[in-house]
Parts: sequence; structure tokens; C-alpha cells
Amino acid sequence: MLARKGSTTIAIAGLAAILMAAVPAAHADDKVVVFAAASLKDGLDAVNKACEADVGEAATISYAASSALARQIESGAPADVFISADLDWMKYLSDRKLTKPETEVKLLGNQIVLIAPQDSKVETRIEKGFDLAGLVGDGKLAMGDVKAVPAGKYGKAALESLGVWSSVEGKVAQAENVRAALKLVSTGEAALGIVYATDAHAEPGVKVIGTFPDNTHPPIIYPVAQLADSKGKDTPTFLKCLQSAKAGELFKAQGFTMLAPSN
Repeated sequence: MLARKGSTTIAIAGLAAILMAAVPAAHADDKVVVFAAASLKDGLDAVNKACEADVGEAATISYAASSALARQIESGAPADVFISADLDWMKYLSDRKLTKPETEVKLLGNQIVLIAPQDSKVETRIEKGFDLAGLVGDGKLAMGDVKAVPAGKYGKAALESLGVWSSVEGKVAQAENVRAALKLVSTGEAALGIVYATDAHAEPGVKVIGTFPDNTHPPIIYPVAQLADSKGKDTPTFLKCLQSAKAGELFKAQGFTMLAPSN
């Protein structure tokens, strides 16, 4: 279901609760707690399992929009590691002295794509002035919150660059995170959506009908850093494993580009 707020359609908040693991109520000193962008779930779950032998036990990971996680950290939520889907939210925390700057690394890259339900007959070529509004028709275009969620911000920037944002602005269904936007398309509640290529890779209920050129939006970069109040003694080991060759292969299998040099 969709709920209307002003002229903008937004996904019901309960959807995010399904996708996001509960934020730990208490933080054990010997357990690494990770706050990570929702789009990382499949890849990072696999990496977490692979790193368990190095770290000693699996990390506890909470997934949500980078914006929501950064604000939770600012409010005192206990965590050791933050992995954002953009540089802005990492800077937001580092500017507030909430990260250990010397640990910050540009970890991964990604792309944004236009998706449709798997049974859709829609086809297009993404180029300047393409008829996105006509493709959406009377339906909705699912995106992350264009003011806060990185995938939404990247998507809006791309549509503005291509000169089509104004034609679809009133058709946008803004979701709390990119996985919620993905769900709206896979269930047919939205005609089209803009998500990361890795999200489309992870969801058999959708298909990619176009990839946005890299020059239409800021570079998609996932930075990682240890948080200033980190209590996990195994956090450095976990961060090292995130940047290892074995982690890189698992991330690449999900469609990410590995930016950090392998340890």
C-alpha cells in the first residue's frame, strides 16, 4: 500500500521495519556492531559470514538508509562501524567527531539503474530528454527519499541532468530506503523504480531496463569507518577483513566495484 503526503507519495514506514534488523539495545564489548546502508545487505551478509573465522564471531548488522543510521549514531546508538552509501553521511558524522577519521576508507562503488517488474513489457534507452513520464504512465516511480537517502539523491541528480525530473516529480513514490523502493517495484505497486544495480541483482521480481550513465550523477561511493565510541575489541580485525580479497570477491559477485585495495 502507498500513503499520500502532500503531492508526494511515500512508502508506509512499516516496510522499512521488515527490512531493517533491530538496533541493538545494548552493546557487548566483544561483539562488533555494524550500521550499514540497506543496499549492502546481500553482499555484506555473505562477507560477514566469511569474516567470522577471522573475527571470532559474526558481527551484528543493522541495515537501513544511511541517513537514518547516521542520525541514530548521532543520537547515541551503540555501534562500532558505519558503512554509508554516500560520502555525505560519513562526512556528517566525521564533522561531529563521531568517527575515527584515520579508519575511513572508500570501500565500494555501485551504479543506479531503472527497473520494472519482471513481467513488464516496458523498454527504453536512457538518454537526454527520454520520455520517462510516458513510461511511468498513470503509475508511480519508486525512489529512495530524494532529500536524504543516497540512492534517491543520486537518482534525482541523474533525472535532473537528463532534463526529465520536472516531468516525473509528481509521480515519485519516495521510500525510506532503497530496498523499500525495490519492494514497491517487485510487488507491482510502482510501475518503475530507481535503485542500485546490486539491488536489482538481488531481486528476481524485477528487471533492469536501463543503466544511468555515470556522468549524470555524483560518483557512487560507499565509505566505511570505525566510530569514535567503538567498544568492540575485534573491530579493527573486522575492518581489515572487509577490505580483504575474499570480501572483494563476494562484493563483486553482488555487482559492487571494490574501491579499497585488498589487504
